[in-house]
Amino acid sequence: MLHYAAVFLVIALVAALFGFGGVAVGAAGIAKVLFFIFLIGFLVSLIAGLFRRS
Repeated sequence: MLHYAAVFLVIALVAALFGFGGVAVGAAGIAKVLFFIFLIGFLVSLIAGLFRRS
């Protein structure tokens, strides 16, 4: 998931560099959503792992 967020971030940066504003905004939005989904999944996994050990 984090890999896809990084890929969309790179796409957004390249699109912004070449002046494709709409594509850059869309790709940056997708990257942000994927990053937060990854972050929530990571935290849930971390908490579940802590409860499993005890």
